[in-house]
Amino acid sequence: MTDSLTFQNSENIIDKTKISLFFPLKLCCTCRANIKEDRTQGDKSLKDRYGKTVRLTGTAILAAMVIVFDYTLKFSGLKIPFPWLPFLKFDFTGVPIALSLLLYGLPSGGLTSVVACLGIIARSGDVIGSLMKGLAEFSTILGMALGLYLPYRLRRSFSVVLGLVFRVISMSVFNLVVLPNYYGMPLSAVFGLLPMIGVFNAMQGGITVLLGYFLYEAYSRRMKTN
Repeated sequence: MTDSLTFQNSENIIDKTKISLFFPLKLCCTCRANIKEDRTQGDKSLKDRYGKTVRLTGTAILAAMVIVFDYTLKFSGLKIPFPWLPFLKFDFTGVPIALSLLLYGLPSGGLTSVVACLGIIARSGDVIGSLMKGLAEFSTILGMALGLYLPYRLRRSFSVVLGLVFRVISMSVFNLVVLPNYYGMPLSAVFGLLPMIGVFNAMQGGITVLLGYFLYEAYSRRMKTN
């Protein structure tokens, strides 16, 4: 009986000795795991902050390019009039807007569209014309954004098509509302103009979308080589 108690006591002493010996090691491992987790979370937080900074900076640069394009093309006289409706003119203002969508997402594209609208208002004082331009560009990138959710093989082609379709439809509806009510144009005349307005918006949207994709792919290839 005494031997068994002695044996049990010795086992307890051995177990306590193991615990006392391995406890610092377990504590060290736990600390290392916690430090590693903290570092991982810290790296993720740093990357998130860096990503936000890049998006904000890139959006600001592209928004500034929108203003530069608008003022340069306006005062240099380089805008090309649409032959059948000379008051409609082609420009490159929408290209930085499409590029901001492709690089940084729809919020960035929407913000640059708003900047384009405000810049035209500041330059010309034409609120209605500025709103129409801003809406035209935003409807284009909205259609593009929806196309980007499709499978990869269909993404680009559908993005281009949806961008053009959204622009033509939205501007046709907007002209039906604005031209009779704001400019006093007869509704029958507006319906007669809509086909040519649709052709112009399809061509202008094509300039915006295709040049935007061209610059985006050139930038992507450059980044891959670096």
